[in-house]
Amino acid sequence: MKTLSTAVVLLCLALPAFAGDVDMNRLNAFAKKMVEGKNQSIGYPVNQNVDLQEFYRWFADSGLANVAMNNVGNPRKPALMHLNTHQFENEVIDFFAPKYGFQPNDYWGIVTMSGTDGNNHGVYFGVKYLLSRSKKKPILYVSEEAHYSIKKLGDLQNLDMRLIKADVKGKIDIQAFEKALDPKRPALVVIAMGTTFKGAIDDQVAIDKVLKKKKPVAVYRHLDAALFGGYLPFSEHKQLVDRTVHHFDSVAVSGHKFFGFDEPLGLFITTNDVLKRQNPFQVSYLNDAVPTITCSRSALGPLKFWWKVQKTGHEGYAKQAAEILKNAAYLKQRLDEINYPAWKNDFSNTVYFKRPSQWVMKNWDLAPDHDKRLGGDLAHDIVMQHEGPDTIDRFIEDIRKDMAAKK
Repeated sequence: MKTLSTAVVLLCLALPAFAGDVDMNRLNAFAKKMVEGKNQSIGYPVNQNVDLQEFYRWFADSGLANVAMNNVGNPRKPALMHLNTHQFENEVIDFFAPKYGFQPNDYWGIVTMSGTDGNNHGVYFGVKYLLSRSKKKPILYVSEEAHYSIKKLGDLQNLDMRLIKADVKGKIDIQAFEKALDPKRPALVVIAMGTTFKGAIDDQVAIDKVLKKKKPVAVYRHLDAALFGGYLPFSEHKQLVDRTVHHFDSVAVSGHKFFGFDEPLGLFITTNDVLKRQNPFQVSYLNDAVPTITCSRSALGPLKFWWKVQKTGHEGYAKQAAEILKNAAYLKQRLDEINYPAWKNDFSNTVYFKRPSQWVMKNWDLAPDHDKRLGGDLAHDIVMQHEGPDTIDRFIEDIRKDMAAKK
């Protein structure tokens, strides 16, 4: 019996102390590593200038850190569960909807949990809209270089999908799109506003010409504007995401990319006409039909988004948009100066280039890809707000060292 008791004591001592004290040494070491590494993370579209300390101080001091809130339901309808942030969520959508060309009183939207969540709503809403216009099941059309979430969502929603090849710059190949388009069935077209690796923008004018020429029985256009939809509305190129210039039915934008949040967030916005064609399932205890795919939704995310909008405003976002585009041009210039193979698309903050050695990839958190048309192995740098000229210069020095070591 004594031997068994001793074994139990030893086993308990070996287990992590989850039920009692928190291992602060471990947490602090982890935090130190994350904070030290953030400024050299330049290969992924995440703005590391988060700056939410003041928000979290208020959040804790106000007592909200001890309240469970939930944004379940339609934020535009009175909620029976009053512990929510719907009012702030609606104000976030009211701020952004006009910037994408949605007309007053003719839009509906939510703060999503990610860009993929927004795309999921775009595809799902598109399917429901098209089925209300035609009994035939739609076909999903998307570029092979668009974000991989679209392909997964097409599979998840059991859709017929046509992956359209892209040109060497990453834009959808218009001739291939025209050839693939079946006019006998509704077309759900996902347009990439900034492809994942090369930062290319699909040609909306050319896509529109094909649709008008072949005349599918019904059309729904969804804009996947995860990164570019953040800064383009605040730039001199805002017409690219303005639905009064280029018609689209819905748009999905990431919040954690350009806008700078500490967790995935996003926006999904569509029209009232699209909204009214969604599922009719009434949920009595929520006082309405619930149009969202997700049921329980974060109440904290919209509150943080509202805080950021209030603190930054249009002028602040416009300044940041100009800065990242200027710094992306500077990076391309520096790479050209040392004759390092590099490319950048128009209106893009993404510079892609010949893949350097693994130590450079690891040191700068670079993302890899491969395109034999451009010589094979590639990497890219997505210039966000935390990457200024000094950081770019240090990166170029590592590229120089790598080039010298390979001679």
